[in-house]
Amino acid sequence: MEYIKGFTFAPFCEKGVLGKKDSYGSLKAMRDETGANTVIFAPVGWQDNAQSEQIDFRSDKTCGDDELCDIISYAKELGLMVGLKPTVNCKNGTWRAHVNFFDEDVPCEPKWCNWFAAYTEFQLHYAAIAEKMSCDIFIAGCEMVMAERRESEWRRLIGDIRTVYHGPVSYNTDKYQEHNVKWWDCVDVISSSGYYPVDDWKNQLSRIEKVVKKFDKPFFFAELGCMSVEGSKYVPNDWYMDGVIDEAGQAEWFQAMFEEIEKNSWVQGLAIWSWSDVLYSKEDKYQKGYEIYGKEALPVVKKHFT
Repeated sequence: MEYIKGFTFAPFCEKGVLGKKDSYGSLKAMRDETGANTVIFAPVGWQDNAQSEQIDFRSDKTCGDDELCDIISYAKELGLMVGLKPTVNCKNGTWRAHVNFFDEDVPCEPKWCNWFAAYTEFQLHYAAIAEKMSCDIFIAGCEMVMAERRESEWRRLIGDIRTVYHGPVSYNTDKYQEHNVKWWDCVDVISSSGYYPVDDWKNQLSRIEKVVKKFDKPFFFAELGCMSVEGSKYVPNDWYMDGVIDEAGQAEWFQAMFEEIEKNSWVQGLAIWSWSDVLYSKEDKYQKGYEIYGKEALPVVKKHFT
C-alpha cells in the first residue's frame, strides 16, 4: 500500500460545487501547497434523524455524479490517488455515530434491516462510481459507532461492495473505537479518525497498533485534524469549540501528530480534515476551522508530506 498523504476535499458539498472553476483551482492548490498525493471525496447521504430508515443521496443537497466523476478525472490528471468515502449525515444535526435501532425487530418501530438496505443502496451507488473511475480505495462509510456492532450486516455489505468495486475496501471507524470493531478481517485496510489530544498520540498509537497486529491489515487515518482555535489541540474532535484564534496551537498539534506517527511504520498514511473548495482569505470564517490553508500549520504539513 502506497503511503497516503492526503486531504478530504469539500466534504458533504451540495450539487454544483465540485463542478465550479474554484474547486478545480483549489484542488490543484491543495497538491501544490502541501505536497499531498491523495484526495478523498466524501459524497453525503442524508437521513432525517438517527432513527430514519431512508437515506437520500439524489437531491441537490448531494454532489452530482457527473461532476464527481469529472473532478476525480482531474485529480488523476494531477497525479493524485483518489479515495471515495460515501458518508451519512442526519438533517437534524445528530451525529451519525448515534444512528441506532432496537437489536430485535419490533412491529411499528424502525428497523436495522430497513436501514441497512438503504445504506447498502447508498454505498453500492458510489462503489460503482469508484469502479468506473478506477479509484484507489473505497471507504464504506465513516464513524457509524452504534451501527458497528451489527457484524453480520457489515460483513454482508462489504461482500456486496466487492461484487461492484474491485479495488481495496476500507471502513473509517471513529476515534477510540478501533478495538471495538470485530469485523476488520473482511476489509483490506483498517482506517479511523485520529482526533487525539496533542499530548496523547503515543498512548493512542500504542493501543491502535495492537488492533492492527491482531488483524494483520494495513492501517491509515482516513481523517484527522485540529481547529485553529484556542483549546482545540486538547480536544480536536470538538467541532463546536469557539474562542480565540490559535494558529500556533493548531501547528503544534500537527507537529506532535507527525512526530509520533512517523515513529510507527505500521501507519500507512493519513488524510487531513479538510480542504475547502474555495481558497478563502485569512479573514474568512474558516480561520478558526480545521482548514490549514494560509495558516501556520500549512508549512508543518508540507514539510512532513514532502
